[in-house]
Amino acid sequence: MALEYTQLSDDVEELKHQLLQHAAWVEALKEEVIRLRRWRFGRSSEVIDVRIAPEPPLAGGAMPEKPEAADLAPTSPKCEPVPKLMAVDSPVTRISRRPARALPPELPRAILEHAPSNCHCPDCGQRLSRLGEDSSEQLDYVPGYFQVIRHVRPKLACGACARIAQAPAPMRPIERGLPTAGLLAQVIGAKYADHCPLHRQEGIYRRAGVELPRATLASWVAESAALLDPLVSALERYVMAAEKLHADDTPVPVLCPGKGRARTGRLWAYVRDDRPCAGPHPPAVVYRYSPDRKAERPQAHLRSFSGILQADAYSGFAPLYVDGWIREAACWAHARRKYYDVYAADRSPTAAEALMRIGELYAIEREIRGQAPAVRAEIRRTRSAPLLAALRAWLTTTYASLAAKSPLAGAIQYTLTRWTALTRYVNDGRIEIDNNAAERAIRALVLGRRNYLFAGSNAGGETAARLYSLVGTCRLHGIDPHHYLRHVLERIAEHPINRIEELLPWRVADLLPLALSRAA
Repeated sequence: MALEYTQLSDDVEELKHQLLQHAAWVEALKEEVIRLRRWRFGRSSEVIDVRIAPEPPLAGGAMPEKPEAADLAPTSPKCEPVPKLMAVDSPVTRISRRPARALPPELPRAILEHAPSNCHCPDCGQRLSRLGEDSSEQLDYVPGYFQVIRHVRPKLACGACARIAQAPAPMRPIERGLPTAGLLAQVIGAKYADHCPLHRQEGIYRRAGVELPRATLASWVAESAALLDPLVSALERYVMAAEKLHADDTPVPVLCPGKGRARTGRLWAYVRDDRPCAGPHPPAVVYRYSPDRKAERPQAHLRSFSGILQADAYSGFAPLYVDGWIREAACWAHARRKYYDVYAADRSPTAAEALMRIGELYAIEREIRGQAPAVRAEIRRTRSAPLLAALRAWLTTTYASLAAKSPLAGAIQYTLTRWTALTRYVNDGRIEIDNNAAERAIRALVLGRRNYLFAGSNAGGETAARLYSLVGTCRLHGIDPHHYLRHVLERIAEHPINRIEELLPWRVADLLPLALSRAA
């Protein structure tokens, strides 16, 4: 609340102090608004480009002017001048037509022959003979179609003893249910892999001539998730048996029936992925749902895990590190993002230097990606450790010269406070420099959340977590989720429960008809 004029102090020094406090508060609010504006409307990539204009100033005050490229030169000696773009009318500019893309040979082809209307020579009247042909191809699309499978079981009778024989009824994924495994795989894959909510699918199927109400589709999805639950449990046991996990979480709105509003639940992602350190074990991800973000949730999820947990600085993870069964590895991407927020707001040369220094650490990681843990640790101790020591000394000196409540000071304090966890990766080649494996796993949930808006209930959140686990693991292996789900739903009802691991995605990949491009 604004002070009345009569309430102001007569002490000039006190007024100066209050004015400085208000100015710092206003600047902090400007930084926050610019950060939120960039998060909502800007690009997600964190690229340093001095040619980009700063954010438009907020009403009530002008933003600091953008420094010239020369201002950043001392802090980025490796940056070279940006070459000028070639003029369009330059004599060396050439415009070439892109060669036609070859269509996959396995696609079905419909041949349409366009013969002349008259097969006789227009000059002499003789019948024309075939000399050759010219051909070209176009890519056509036929919308997916439904078909009805009618199961006929003949009854056979013995004329001597009147014995009747008949084959047993085929097993269905949903007992006495209408859908086949193929239709269930389509509905689940469309929602959790292609982010198409059930009400949109209802409209798509109606245009194909089949009425499938949204409530019916939701029931099929829930029953399929229950059927797949033993497989998801096996996947979770596999993930929790890892020596290192990546963890992250994201909010998901959950509808409150009868109240006309939604509350916020959470979906947690736990990723096992040792491919960057040449690990022999297949990658996998498991998702868990919780109605809130209390610290007890990750503790319950990770009660059977011991090893290295790479995660962000969420305080709910802190109790996991107390007894030493789980060791913390922090994320340099989160630390870097705080400097980038400062740089994006006012083009701070100090923030730019911090980004350049962190970028040198990432350049080393790109070189050693895919090598054995011992090799990675040795290179990190030789090359990364000196850079980190210099970075820490520079951050400590810089922090002493900044206002304590400035955004840049906050970024430096975040880094120095978590220095041990941020640098644990140097001596352990299994650990990554950041938690991007978990953030990539969260990205699919964010895309889906934008489309279906909310989960219908806590049970709906549990269903989503189960099915996202299978779909996400398929993506890590480059497997088409539709073909995998169809394969599993056709077999899981009759599959021995003590051999359920045989249906995990990487175990059946060679049996599937089609695969996506291999995940990076």
